[in-house]
Amino acid sequence: MVNELGVLSVVVIYAALFAWAFRVLPQESWQFVASVPRHKGSDGQWVGMNLTYYGVFLASGVAVAVAIVVVLMGALSLPLIIIGMVSAILLICCVPAARLMAKAIEAQTNTFTIGGAAFIGILIAPWTVWLTDRVAGNAFGVHVPILPSLAVLAIAYAFGEGTGRLACISFGCCYGKPLSRVSRRLTTLCKTCHFTFTGATKKAAYEGGFEMVPVIPIQAVTALVFVGTGLVGLLLFLHGRVLAAFMVTWLSTQIWRAVSEFFRADYRGTGAFSVYQVLAVIGALYGLVVALVIPHETGLRPDLLAGLHALWNPAAILAIQAVWFAIFLYTGRSKVTASRMEFSMSQDRR
Repeated sequence: MVNELGVLSVVVIYAALFAWAFRVLPQESWQFVASVPRHKGSDGQWVGMNLTYYGVFLASGVAVAVAIVVVLMGALSLPLIIIGMVSAILLICCVPAARLMAKAIEAQTNTFTIGGAAFIGILIAPWTVWLTDRVAGNAFGVHVPILPSLAVLAIAYAFGEGTGRLACISFGCCYGKPLSRVSRRLTTLCKTCHFTFTGATKKAAYEGGFEMVPVIPIQAVTALVFVGTGLVGLLLFLHGRVLAAFMVTWLSTQIWRAVSEFFRADYRGTGAFSVYQVLAVIGALYGLVVALVIPHETGLRPDLLAGLHALWNPAAILAIQAVWFAIFLYTGRSKVTASRMEFSMSQDRR
């Protein structure tokens, strides 16, 4: 009953979050959190640095993923230092990869690709857990079960990216095809649930020319698919079915990543089949191989209450806050938008 109540609580939280986010985030007013004055221009106005909701939601997605890793690995009775080692290695490798992969694939230096970062994470995750197990076994006398840990990482990734897709809605990136360019059946399906981005600084507007144009809400669909997959994986994991949890989350997220590309209108490279789709297919096949090769450990019974206790720890809470702040600083400072401002006294309040 505890497991079901825990999953139900997550369902309620995400239902409320998505109901709000899908309605308001395409609006122009939900792109920038603030603008910080940096220096004064020759015209006397201050040139500002824009802080974006893109950074807020992306940082929140990473923080959610880390929190889930803490809870579920804690549910396996793993100590916090081991959880921190796994999380730190993956973050150190994947966060820079988001920009480096975008530069390599799209020739873009001022953008991020979650798909590229996810692919790097998929490749190194089994080796990260294996290395941590070897180090932890020698130093702390702790065994880190590989397949259950990979199931945890897959579930955390599903929730993290599902949450992070709200960043794409806010910035207007990863946008879907206009309804005027898709089949009549798909147009009818999206007639009452499409996105209409407002604001010239939304990527759908300045790159695609789709300001005030109804488009497929592919970011919302992806968020729902990923979080829904994460919920299924979470329930399976809490009932001890770690192989099923791993396979459901790993395969579903990668297959959908490949399929969803067909509904997007943003630039994904040349060719009918993008590099990101190739990476997603490789990632899915890699997951199958990993599941076949790694020995399956049976008899595990994750304890959700023990996992929540691991999260309710000052060290864990401070670490997650630090991760959120670092990711926000890395992704939330806009390099593709500019702002100018001036300051003056309110004459009636001097």
